[in-house]
Amino acid sequence: MFDLTLFLFLTGFIATEIVNELYVDDPDKDSGGKIDVSLNVSLPNLHCDLVGLDIQDEMGRHEVGHIDNSMKVPLNQGGGCRFEGEFTINKVPGNFHVSTHSATAQPQSPDMTHNIHKLAFGEKLQVQKVQGAFNALGGADKLSSNPLASHDYILKIVPTVYEDLSGRQRFSYQYTVANKEYVAYSHTGRIIPAIWFRYDLSPITVKYTERRQPFYRFITTICAIVGGTFTVAGIIDSCIFTASEAWKKIQIGKMS
Repeated sequence: MFDLTLFLFLTGFIATEIVNELYVDDPDKDSGGKIDVSLNVSLPNLHCDLVGLDIQDEMGRHEVGHIDNSMKVPLNQGGGCRFEGEFTINKVPGNFHVSTHSATAQPQSPDMTHNIHKLAFGEKLQVQKVQGAFNALGGADKLSSNPLASHDYILKIVPTVYEDLSGRQRFSYQYTVANKEYVAYSHTGRIIPAIWFRYDLSPITVKYTERRQPFYRFITTICAIVGGTFTVAGIIDSCIFTASEAWKKIQIGKMS
């Protein structure tokens, strides 16, 4: 029993645990005020020549048809498109959207039904004990939606830090999302639809720290286990001795 208890505690000491905390700060001050974004989305009913990425924010950025570090893969014999892009956004409220705004000739009724494979921010962070919303929109399926509708995804981006046992930090971002689907009109008629990702940053940072129990706590607990084992053994031995003496007296009484 003692060996089993010692083994279980030793296993628990060797294993690491993840402690999380919340604080208000920008954890990645060396990023230059930028966040890396990875987007992968399929539009099975929109030709690649029409698909583009536009980026806007409150610092005045307005980029139509972003093409750096992006790729468009034809789907459905050229009738559809899979857009994959890596780009950066500023750490201010803004949006990026997949649309036909950069196309040479605007289609009359672009079909914006889609499937989001990935939308992630910052470094890729996959740690077994950390469950988070790092790719909350991964798998979002809007293939059966109204083909003339725009889609708004409202994102609240939460800075996230992971610190391992060596003290090395990795910076990523989780996010929550709400979405709506609508057909928009203006005084000139129906507005060309798009897939909007409108984002804002949370002032709260989530930090995950990997740690192991201090060695002094391990020694203290081992001493407590050993001391407790000897104490219990002493009590049991005393009880057995007392019972044995009582039994001897009973036997002597019967003989006399």
